[in-house]
Amino acid sequence: MPLDPDRVRTVTFDSYSTLVDVEAAEAALADRVPEPEPVSRLWRSRSLAYTFVANAVDAYHPFYEMNRDALTYALAANGVELSAAERDEILAVYHELEVFDDVRSGIERLCDGGYEPYVLSNGNPEMLDSMVEHAGIGDLVEDTISADEVKTFKPAAELYRHGAARTGTPIEEIVHVTAGWFDVLGASHAGMQAVRLDRKGTPWEPFAGAPDQTVESIHDVADALGV
Repeated sequence: MPLDPDRVRTVTFDSYSTLVDVEAAEAALADRVPEPEPVSRLWRSRSLAYTFVANAVDAYHPFYEMNRDALTYALAANGVELSAAERDEILAVYHELEVFDDVRSGIERLCDGGYEPYVLSNGNPEMLDSMVEHAGIGDLVEDTISADEVKTFKPAAELYRHGAARTGTPIEEIVHVTAGWFDVLGASHAGMQAVRLDRKGTPWEPFAGAPDQTVESIHDVADALGV
């Protein structure tokens, strides 16, 4: 079903890979790891895998801690030994990831068009506070909504329903914008419309449904909503 702008009152955004570039974390590894790319990729994939498993086996921990565990594993799997202090220095890059160019100007258009933007993320509150500050969008987003509030990660429907309640908007009147395929499916399953933000032209995962619309930038979201 294509995106229905007439049903949208509130826009929620994912954070990592949607507003800020997690691949920039590779730069934090470059001075300490001979081959940073495979470490960075395994770090990210394990971090996501841990959230999925945590939901299934009721083993929630704040995302920052799970991200630390994922980094520890990725380093070990690539034969890299670093001290706890060095690992913490690498992990701290998540507080200042590079912001995509379209973020502030795109969200400004949505605000000017009368939409209320929120961040709905797996990140714990401290991570989201620093991300919003570093991205320079604190004056634009209404609030951040963290998985930590319900101790459940995406794509569990509980988190999206909690997000809808926090915005005060019926869930069917929310469009969720995200770069994550699993996040698209989670939002759709919970009752939101879902827009896939695909800046790299990657193929869609061929199962369990599809996004209501795929865009290349946040400006395309504003265009789709007529603002």
